Amino acid sequence: MYAIVAGGGKVGANITRSLLRMGHEATLIEQRRERFEQLEVELGPTAMLGDATEIHILERAGIARPPEIVLAVTGDDEDNIVISQIAKEGYGVKKAIARVNDPRNQQHFDLLGITQTVCATSGLLGLVEHEVPQHGLVKLLELRSEGLEVVELQVEANAPAAGKRVAGIALPEGAKLVSLMRNGVGEIVRDDTVIRPGDQVVAILKPGVEDRLRRAVVG
Repeated sequence: MYAIVAGGGKVGANITRSLLRMGHEATLIEQRRERFEQLEVELGPTAMLGDATEIHILERAGIARPPEIVLAVTGDDEDNIVISQIAKEGYGVKKAIARVNDPRNQQHFDLLGITQTVCATSGLLGLVEHEVPQHGLVKLLELRSEGLEVVELQVEANAPAAGKRVAGIALPEGAKLVSLMRNGVGEIVRDDTVIRPGDQVVAILKPGVEDRLRRAVVG
């Protein structure tokens, strides 16, 4: 596999090292000369000096081949959007993954069709919420291209769903219970599954019905 990595910070450098260790071919583009010189000492010709938002730099890196994947992981969200768009729309790169530094910018990536994104801030907040849940519901995964979310609900003894069969729970339209974890064992949810206190229930739903789902299951 050939990959172009835009951004030679810790994220980009570590990704490039990992790709090389796995036997893949990669080019790492970094525009800050001091950082580039450090990377060049370690990575040799794999490191390249330049601004990855400029087409001639990307072409020098081999984007016209095209690479199997482009990773836009600079510290600037606008740059990551531009790099991803150039790769996908200008050169037909099938997979472009972009780093989102500020979660508030996620909507801009979505609007421009850059659906494969990674945001460390959102990921860390998700882990914190999972350990310290509020109101019994934790968002596990957002499937933006499908317009769906995956959430987990913690069922307490006084929850509306406790002791009920799934078929008897008044779930909102656009929400479905899919699995649960009970005493460390997972199982697929069926209509005749009885929800017990202590269960961790996973649901898939359309955005906007979280509150109604929470009220129906955990109160």
